[in-house]
Amino acid sequence: MANLDEPLRDVLGDKTAKALEKGLDLRTVGDLLHHYPRRYAHRGELTQLSGLEDGEHVTVMAEVVKVQGRSLNRSPGYVLEITVTDGTGELKLSFFGRKGSYRPEKDLSPGTRGLFAGKISTYRPRSGRPVRQLAHPQYKVVHETSAEQAAQEWADEIIPIYPSTKTLPIETIGTSVGMVLDQLTLPADPMPGALLRRRDLIGLREAYEGIHRPRSWDELGRAKARLKWDEAFVVQVALAQRRLAAAALPATPRPPSFGGLLAEFDARLPFELTKGQRQVGDEIAADLAVEHPMHRLLQGDVGAGKTVIALRAMLQVVDGGGQAALLAPTEVLAQQHYRSITGMLGDLAEAGQIGGAENATRVALLTGSLGAQARKAALLDAASGAAGIVVGTHALLQETVQFADLGLVVVDEQHRFGVEQRDALREKTGGGRPHVLVMTATPIPRTVAMTVFGDLETSVLGQLPAGRSEIQTHVVPPEKPAFLARTWERIKEEAAQGRQIYIVCPRIGEQEGDEGDAVAADEEGRRSPLGIMEVLPKLEELLDGLRIGVLHGKLHPDEKDAVMRRFTDRDLDVLLATTVIEVGVDVPNATVMVIMDADRFGVSQLHQLRGRVGRGTLPGLCLLVTDAEPGSKARERLAAVASTTDGFALSRLDLEQRREGDVLGAAQAGRTSSLRLLTLQKDEDVIRDARDEATALVESDPDLADHPGLATVLASLLDEERADFLEKT
Repeated sequence: MANLDEPLRDVLGDKTAKALEKGLDLRTVGDLLHHYPRRYAHRGELTQLSGLEDGEHVTVMAEVVKVQGRSLNRSPGYVLEITVTDGTGELKLSFFGRKGSYRPEKDLSPGTRGLFAGKISTYRPRSGRPVRQLAHPQYKVVHETSAEQAAQEWADEIIPIYPSTKTLPIETIGTSVGMVLDQLTLPADPMPGALLRRRDLIGLREAYEGIHRPRSWDELGRAKARLKWDEAFVVQVALAQRRLAAAALPATPRPPSFGGLLAEFDARLPFELTKGQRQVGDEIAADLAVEHPMHRLLQGDVGAGKTVIALRAMLQVVDGGGQAALLAPTEVLAQQHYRSITGMLGDLAEAGQIGGAENATRVALLTGSLGAQARKAALLDAASGAAGIVVGTHALLQETVQFADLGLVVVDEQHRFGVEQRDALREKTGGGRPHVLVMTATPIPRTVAMTVFGDLETSVLGQLPAGRSEIQTHVVPPEKPAFLARTWERIKEEAAQGRQIYIVCPRIGEQEGDEGDAVAADEEGRRSPLGIMEVLPKLEELLDGLRIGVLHGKLHPDEKDAVMRRFTDRDLDVLLATTVIEVGVDVPNATVMVIMDADRFGVSQLHQLRGRVGRGTLPGLCLLVTDAEPGSKARERLAAVASTTDGFALSRLDLEQRREGDVLGAAQAGRTSSLRLLTLQKDEDVIRDARDEATALVESDPDLADHPGLATVLASLLDEERADFLEKT
């Protein structure tokens, strides 16, 4: 008998076990049983030989009338040809290989009746009429007494099709699974019996049989339902335990205070907060007031006003005696945030300065390019607590950066930072943990997954502030060259009205190894993506008379800042850039975004880039220039981006294409996942129900002492790496 932890070599022998390990990384009985079929086929209704058509997949019942073998003329191979008939016509069964290597020769002698399934093809011998054949058909010998019943059973049989490799045939996997199931012994079902009855779920042994050897489609459906539930429930138990532990972690509560910085800031706001901004602000304020750490995602389309929400949260923490850190992915964005925050606060950010408000704080900027004196001053302000708000890049994560009382960490565009990086900043607090707010316009697939699983509280800003314009997006395809010509005309028209334009390319294109060159190689043999230094001379011809600036990541920080200031001050008409402008750049006068080789960018990048226009009262226009062919996946992706400005909808598209990665581990989208059957797109109801059950179970039995089987399954799923990852997310 074999249990789930049994090595496959003990059940299948060394040769097969080695093949399964080398081809699919399957080592144990449990590994093999969780290698589920990717799809199922069945042979279908019986077909008469007189009605066969080329390319058709058929199942026929016929009698063998002739068996002969012949050598192939152009190779040393051999073909065994068996002629069968059902009384309405004849058909050849062809088996190619070495002479004497065929079991069909032994099974299918003249007079034998059998069922044969495969794809019809036609070949023309040197002499005579075309001959219809089945090459290497599946077959089954039937006896006269049970022919009709056998025919029906064989035609209706559900055939599992397993993920396989070139060196590991599907038949080997199927045979191995059958051997394992025949010897399988399972301990008590790890799922609570009451839960199985309440959710009308079958037992685990029955589920393994039903998914690998289903006798009916209904049986297969019940098996999938049980195994999907197991995946969702075990993950939800892990997350429920994590939530329980997080609730016990100390965090300094920072309730709203009256008469502080936040109240003064709100009183000075030159605009009215939207209903959505007020609601989200209330949710965050309530989280900051409790004694355990907030962990909230603020999702809002580009231009929805996330920065104001984050600043109000930071001011609430400063009013409560703490500090807030805003982590940005690029220097351009960090500097933009610094200017934006100090601009909005005015004298409220000028503590200790002439003209500073009485209850003011300081805002410090810490980036890698700061000079020694400015860096020393910023470090001192952070460590002493003089700076209530510290804005920075990865430089904030260095060991030399210390805070007096870090109460809130705001992470902008969280997909740009790894878990380890976010955790490094979160640990820079004296006692307990700081509250954490992550902001994004388009969450990465794993973040969407965590919101679906309910492990990340989410606030959504769906309403644009008053006066903010919608953005129109259009694809500029290769089959319509007039569209590209019109693009350059439109740029000139916008510039003539005093408006500004972004043109973005995937890379710099100056020399090998430059920014973006990692995407230059293409498996499909397409040309390298366009670089801004290649495009610049052409633009100078096409846009003669317009003032064009260039911005990319290789420029010195002072040069980058100077170019951005010129664009902001309207001294430039066109900014030709790489994705350094993807996030945070705020120029209300910019109305057109042209993205060259748009198919080379991800969905999130396209959405972020598009958000650089339409940031004022003027309507925005985004043009996605591509040479991708109609009907390609790239064109489908671009069409989807053009069809919606909903960041969460685009994230779900990204999730559908890339999958969510490992919900319980560090693997990102498209890589090894702990979910095999469960899909977040289709099974949200299962995930939701599993969360309810898991939460109730963990509240009553936090350590799973009364559920040892479930504890064992959870321990095998949560290895040390995954447990550590969950601890830090």
